[in-house]
Amino acid sequence: MPALSPSVLVNSIFDAIQQSGGSCIYTSTSIRTHPRQFFVTQLDRSFPLWVYIWTVTHGGRKTLPNEYRIQMTSVSSPLPINPDGPTVLLGYYQDLGVFAGFDLKQHKNFTVGSPSVQISIDTINDALQQGLAFSVKENNEIAVGIRPDQLLNYVHSSEQVHQYGINKPTLKLLIKASQNEPVSTTEIHALSKSRRKIISTVSRYSRDGNFRQQVLSAYNCRCAVTRTQLQLVDAAHILPVEVKKSIDHVSNGISLSPTIHRAFDNRLIYLDERCYMRPNPEKIAELKKVDLDSGLEQLQSLLDKRVHLPADRNQWPNPKFIKAANKHRRIPGYC
Repeated sequence: MPALSPSVLVNSIFDAIQQSGGSCIYTSTSIRTHPRQFFVTQLDRSFPLWVYIWTVTHGGRKTLPNEYRIQMTSVSSPLPINPDGPTVLLGYYQDLGVFAGFDLKQHKNFTVGSPSVQISIDTINDALQQGLAFSVKENNEIAVGIRPDQLLNYVHSSEQVHQYGINKPTLKLLIKASQNEPVSTTEIHALSKSRRKIISTVSRYSRDGNFRQQVLSAYNCRCAVTRTQLQLVDAAHILPVEVKKSIDHVSNGISLSPTIHRAFDNRLIYLDERCYMRPNPEKIAELKKVDLDSGLEQLQSLLDKRVHLPADRNQWPNPKFIKAANKHRRIPGYC
């Protein structure tokens, strides 16, 4: 595979940041120079992100058909590091749209030339299914496969993943967590507090990523209310994750555009057991009282209709989650 153009590499980061729940602007003066610098906004935080990224290509050794690599060209040692936020070292495998993540600390300094960094194609393939996938190389370096919707999760945990992943018991649990396999109390308590935290973090990322993939796939990446696609759709929990009986299952999810999602989370609208999206008269009265009801007519034109539902009835919202959510959100008639 020939090297991808700088534009393709930069756009792959833009798209992955969006898919993983953020937005960004490009702050470097050129798309051709390293590191590529972004300013990312994600929920209630904003931060500068520096990215070193090259094309993932076959390693070229016939004896190692599964070995792929990045070639670190056009950079000098030592690599500059972002003083105000994270810096990551990535490869991009365009055929699958998956990233490879490498230990920046191990490759910050190098001898003259264009060093290469390897990853198994199996790890990249596994990431497509699991979100995050891990493998250990002969030098004990951890290589990570990263599905685009998990990129920001990797960015926030990359240092800890590469630092603690070289420990075999920790790596074993990282792999189990990424595959959504249960981790026993005995296994987790055998680790240090910092290692427990990274296992818990990866487990949560994997659950969230799989939930998002399942919900968006079920709803054909469309908002269930507006039918918008445009890669502007969230996977929303019906019964919030903070509630003890909430689960990460498609029957507890619904696909919503950001504005509708915000209205849903803020009790302005709610889903009933017939899968009709309804206005909350109590919340509407509050908004009218403080003269903040502009735009209400446009919103109401989308309501009191059955939402767009998955073709598979087994993926429809479960009435028990709907009723529990409406009680939790104190919707009139449910609490």
